[in-house]
Amino acid sequence: MKKLFYYITLLFLSTAIHLSAQEREMIPFSDFEQWVTRNMTESKLLGGHDRTLYAIAPTTTIEGAVAYRNMGGSPWATSNAYANVVGIKKASCTVVPEERSDKQGMCARLDSKLEVVRVLGMVDIEVLVSGSIYLGQLYEPIRSVNSPYSKMTMGIPFTKRPKRLVFDYNLKMSSDGNRIYSTGLKPKKVVQGPDSAEVYILLQHRWEDEEGNVYAYRVGTGRERYTQSTDGWVNGHAIDVHYGDITEEPFYRPYMGLLNGSRSYSCMNSKGKIVPVQEVDWASPDEEITHMLVMASSGCGTAFVGAENTTLWVDNFYLEY
Repeated sequence: MKKLFYYITLLFLSTAIHLSAQEREMIPFSDFEQWVTRNMTESKLLGGHDRTLYAIAPTTTIEGAVAYRNMGGSPWATSNAYANVVGIKKASCTVVPEERSDKQGMCARLDSKLEVVRVLGMVDIEVLVSGSIYLGQLYEPIRSVNSPYSKMTMGIPFTKRPKRLVFDYNLKMSSDGNRIYSTGLKPKKVVQGPDSAEVYILLQHRWEDEEGNVYAYRVGTGRERYTQSTDGWVNGHAIDVHYGDITEEPFYRPYMGLLNGSRSYSCMNSKGKIVPVQEVDWASPDEEITHMLVMASSGCGTAFVGAENTTLWVDNFYLEY
């Protein structure tokens, strides 16, 4: 009788473990154990410094100033960028691999910092960059700082209906109570109020018209901002995905709203052109899903605005069903 009870218990546990495994799906490469190392040399006009950039993809090394595209089936892009403006080569690195402070493997470290450019050692140009990773693609080389979102496509094809996004994170907020706005084109200025780190998952139903314009309904929303440093790693943190129009819900915040106008992200349309995705309305909760957006950033998502020395570490992104 005891032996029978033992086998029944084992069967129950193995079934429970199997169901648990089915209900969780890791986003590919989000254990951040594999990285591409990109070694390049900036133009002599900028000092000819050797720089290293990183990308989230199967481990390899790329030598030279080469435009990067997602490799090895990785869906992740980063804010790391190689720029070539009228033949002047510059590298910017705000996302790096790092061993977790709790010794639980590697993670992605995202930094908000001022990228300083010195021309012939005399002219300083400062650009505020927030470290970000996202599902999508960055199209290098960057040719200017105008319309930064037009160089990146956000989102990947996706049709499932997750209940939540689960991940580990660690956050060190800047001690500065204000933010900086700095594009390098004008003198930097102080923006009142503290910055916040951010993680989100958005689900869309997209379609394209005959002219190649792309529109979307917002089907699912999970978006959080963080303003307080953590006491070490927060493991298994979950962001619930809310379906349909959430504007009347008590948890709704303005930053969760539709992405249109200047807030739009971009995609590659069927004609091979990068165009904005205009979210025109909230979908019904049961609307078909065509795309998923996931992003983590050490800043609140506004280009060239942030608090220097804010660092967000992230690891192990799962979808839970």
